[in-house]
Amino acid sequence: MLIEFRVTNFRSFRGENRLSLLASADKDLESSNVVTTKNTSVPRVLRAAGIYGANASGKSNLIRALQLMRGIVVESANLKPDQLFNVQPFRLDPETDKEPTEFELTFLKDGVRYQYGFALTANRIVEEWLLVYKTKQPQTWFVREYNPKTKTDEYKFSEAHFKGSRNVWKEATRPNALFLSTAIQLNSDSLKPIFDYIAQSLVVFENGSGPMPDYTINHIARAKSQRVRQFLSSADISIDEIALKEVKGDAHSIAIDLATGGLTHSSHQDQNMVVPTFKHSSSKGSAVFDFTDESEGTQKLFSLAGPLFDIFERGQVLIVDELDRSLHALLVRQLIAMFHDPEVNKSNAQLIFTTHDTSLLDGAHLRRDQVWFTEKDEEQASNIYPLTDFSPRKNEALERGYLGGRYGAVPILKRLRTDA
Repeated sequence: MLIEFRVTNFRSFRGENRLSLLASADKDLESSNVVTTKNTSVPRVLRAAGIYGANASGKSNLIRALQLMRGIVVESANLKPDQLFNVQPFRLDPETDKEPTEFELTFLKDGVRYQYGFALTANRIVEEWLLVYKTKQPQTWFVREYNPKTKTDEYKFSEAHFKGSRNVWKEATRPNALFLSTAIQLNSDSLKPIFDYIAQSLVVFENGSGPMPDYTINHIARAKSQRVRQFLSSADISIDEIALKEVKGDAHSIAIDLATGGLTHSSHQDQNMVVPTFKHSSSKGSAVFDFTDESEGTQKLFSLAGPLFDIFERGQVLIVDELDRSLHALLVRQLIAMFHDPEVNKSNAQLIFTTHDTSLLDGAHLRRDQVWFTEKDEEQASNIYPLTDFSPRKNEALERGYLGGRYGAVPILKRLRTDA
């Protein structure tokens, strides 16, 4: 389970900022919104966190930071020796513009707490570290630091706790590759839990986009159309039957370099494609509609159904920018409720989302420690902070307080003028 994410000097974030899913001592919605772990250092973890803030306040940049960290862990060992990272520090300060960007993730896996992070510039990794908490005291498995005087990476390993071919992995690690990623390519068993969690457990949808429908189509192809139909029906979308058909289409293949953000190649080819169809009925009769005939909200829910089934089954972390985009407020509530339902979410999957839906602040869906805000300061640097910083009363009208500016993170509106 994800416990905390830290980011420093990335896009609009200048100083260190953190998003925490540690539960407070509050007992509201305890049985649904909180997971009790067997780890005494982090006994209670939240199933979800919602992030509010004005447009351009930094919400999307936090999601981008999580996605970039994951991408670098997965791809850095495969980069070319001279390939640059597409990392963007805070550029409105001449000092931070030259400083490294830093990411750190703390999570629980199989009852063990891991704290892994790294710092990088466009050219290279400058720091990397891993702390493992098998008890309350941390074991520092490795620390890597770049020495600008000798222009070499210096490593410190825990001989007692970190086993394997450490020197072989160290020598194979290029300046623009993570030690973690390189060691995994060279079959490190001890680091595999850390790599697998970051690579496989974080499911990120940026910029209000969602998954493509292909994932759900594959579920239907495996004779699971009834499961998808029931999911849509639970959202009050009346569909009698979902089927697949083959059509001729123009498949457009695009490859993106995760490190640089650039396009590596693009290709077109004619091929048969499998697409879903939806049968709707009324008292007058029935008709079959193509995917593109359905509403944008139905398309989004259909595309999300397949990934959601796997996320709940595998206990992954769904990270979504603009969860409420194209979805009715009641559907957003239902999606959040699925993560808070122990019968649905048996593997303790988690949800992190950004939203402008203030109706979720009514106290029935999110605890006070599940609400976070982003706001820019007078120097245009983003900061993220929890609602609990304001110690709101239990019966406080949070929606009214937020819209009234009590917690910040709202736009400062000025009268719109049309004259030049």
